[in-house]
Amino acid sequence: MNTGGIRPFVWMLCGCAWFSAMSLLSSGLGKEGVPWQTLATVRSGVAFLLALAAALAMGVTLVAVGPRALWLRSIAGSCSMLSTFYALANLHASEVLTLTNTFPVWVALLSWPMVGEKPSRGVWIAVVVAVCGVALAVYPREGAPDGPQAFRLAPALSAVAASVFTALAMLGLNRLKAIAPLAIVVHFSAVSTVFCSAAFLLFPLRDGPDPFQNIEMTARLLGIGVTAMVGQVFLTLAFSRGTATKIAVVGLSQVAMVMAVEAAFGWKSFTPMNLLGTLLILGPTAWLMTRERTPRKPPQEPIPIE
Repeated sequence: MNTGGIRPFVWMLCGCAWFSAMSLLSSGLGKEGVPWQTLATVRSGVAFLLALAAALAMGVTLVAVGPRALWLRSIAGSCSMLSTFYALANLHASEVLTLTNTFPVWVALLSWPMVGEKPSRGVWIAVVVAVCGVALAVYPREGAPDGPQAFRLAPALSAVAASVFTALAMLGLNRLKAIAPLAIVVHFSAVSTVFCSAAFLLFPLRDGPDPFQNIEMTARLLGIGVTAMVGQVFLTLAFSRGTATKIAVVGLSQVAMVMAVEAAFGWKSFTPMNLLGTLLILGPTAWLMTRERTPRKPPQEPIPIE
């Protein structure tokens, strides 16, 4: 299989479909009152158990302490997960995915202080356009069933924060050369499980149904972890066999998938302003993913956290 084949793109689309299902399941359960801490903990815990089992079965050497870059990846990724699931429980999945997919913008900006790569004029323009898109993408929808309150500042900022943490995690990932990718995944999953469990104590727990007393809710909750892991497998296959920049751009199709499902089932209406905002975000994001950079050795696991 050569890198120019179509199979990596099919794998990426499959991964996006599974992650879209995870996002829709999380958003739906969150709107039914299931605490976002529960959603995040199940997502992280299932990933940890499956990754650990795979690592032990394959004889991968695990890392308990590791270098600072490993902890940067794991801690930043854990903060991204917490921020993402808080946003998913309070906003529509398409809004969250649109905002979290701004991470290439933050990678471009954070590369200046962290690796000394000064943003070009084009990057600054892309940042300004994307920020304007953020404001339009989550702008209150007039006449929406849930009223102007459909726009909530805290969850929207949380989704943006998740994209910043993702950028930090990916920059940390670039420094990990000697550690096996699966060992990195196990370390991150373990740390994120601790973070998500601690969130029950650090953040208010809203009243809601106990999903573990309802078979249908329990199945959907476990589905979050399963769909995320299957999606991760497809993303790993795609990035290991295809050109990273092209594969990453295909990943933006996840936003369109979720928007199509929400529109088809009447879960969310989209105004021209919302659609324009989405395009203003995804356009600069795609450009930043494909723009020419100084060649670098690719990271061992160049895959987004969420």
